[in-house]
Amino acid sequence: MSNSTRVRIGVLGCGNVGAAFVELVGRQAASIEARTGVMLEVTRVAVRNLSGERTVPVRADLLTRDAHGVVSDPEVDLVVEVMGGIEPARELISAAIAAGKPVVTANKELLANVGAELFAAADAHGVDLLFEAAVAGGIPFIRPLRESLRGEPLIRVMGIVNGTTNFILTRMTEDGQEYSVALAEAQRLGYAERDPTADVDGYDAGAKAAIIASIAFGVKVVAGDVYHEGIRDITAADIKMAARLGYVIKLLGIAEIESADGSVSVRVHPAMVPVHHPLASVRDSFNAVFVEGESVGSLMFYGRGAGGYPTASSVLGDVIDAAVNLKLGTHGRIGTLARANVRPIDETSSEYLVSLEVVDRPGVLHAVTGVFARNNVSIRAAEQEGIGDDARLVFITHIAREASVRATLRELKELDAVRRVGGLLRVIGA
Repeated sequence: MSNSTRVRIGVLGCGNVGAAFVELVGRQAASIEARTGVMLEVTRVAVRNLSGERTVPVRADLLTRDAHGVVSDPEVDLVVEVMGGIEPARELISAAIAAGKPVVTANKELLANVGAELFAAADAHGVDLLFEAAVAGGIPFIRPLRESLRGEPLIRVMGIVNGTTNFILTRMTEDGQEYSVALAEAQRLGYAERDPTADVDGYDAGAKAAIIASIAFGVKVVAGDVYHEGIRDITAADIKMAARLGYVIKLLGIAEIESADGSVSVRVHPAMVPVHHPLASVRDSFNAVFVEGESVGSLMFYGRGAGGYPTASSVLGDVIDAAVNLKLGTHGRIGTLARANVRPIDETSSEYLVSLEVVDRPGVLHAVTGVFARNNVSIRAAEQEGIGDDARLVFITHIAREASVRATLRELKELDAVRRVGGLLRVIGA
């Protein structure tokens, strides 16, 4: 096209996502040019190891170890950051923005910690900082949240945003595996890292939840504001009990806003989801995000939450937007993020499932329910499993304050008739 604008791209990082992105640009450049009038070309790619193996071949003449040189190169118009980590990514992105170059990043850790700082810098310099791939991989979710739902008073955003833990819980649910067995399978198949801490303890999902809360509610939420609780203590018995009661256990990232005072709650923890809820059917490594708004009602975004090509596809979508904006001399704004009033987990409310191993003798149920009553926790349903030494009491509460439920558990542990208090599971309503 004679009126096409050439946009030269410098890429920082060439792992699974970076290499897939370079390949996608080469494969789709002609169709992108025909539809947008922008000709994309990758001109430099910064890597740690020039001779390292790559999942997708990348031309050797594009590779360099000088990441700063890529950012400062006058032959680079737009920067893609897929290297991960906070430093030197922050320094490199800041330098690109200061030089007037749009940036597309997939770096959830960076944005969950210093996103507000980088958004403000991008607005000040009049360039895009886009990050669709930082949350939920290949699912186009951030753009609708930023644009289509910008005028919608959102109430809650919750979702399955970590494929590793969803794969593990799926295997525990469908095959009856214990956590350690399901984790080993996830590692063997490449879904889980050798050190799975970030995934199974909820930190990966927590970084994404911080970004979601910031964009959904227009407030500055960082990773340190997010309550984390992982899946290490979930057992096959917990999974079976949940199924018998009509629930599926999922690790959820949840961001909610309180209309009365504008405070936000951002947390990651296992939750019992009703089997008829759309999130209950999300299996294996897939992700899904459920959005609730005052006017729009409920929406769900579903798809591949990770992987080289799905994530690279999201990066490419952002690159096209940024390139078109660069051609037109405009950019998209996040706007100023207000200071967040973050509610601690003790001040949140939910329904809860509490299980107890107890001595099977007269008066035990009365003593246990008395503890709930003294702490203002109302019981919605109760049942006993087994007899004798195998007796187990299972309770589902009405909506109660987290602090009150935790006080109940502390007191229950002091009862002579209670042999063991099981883990606390929150119940997500229909």
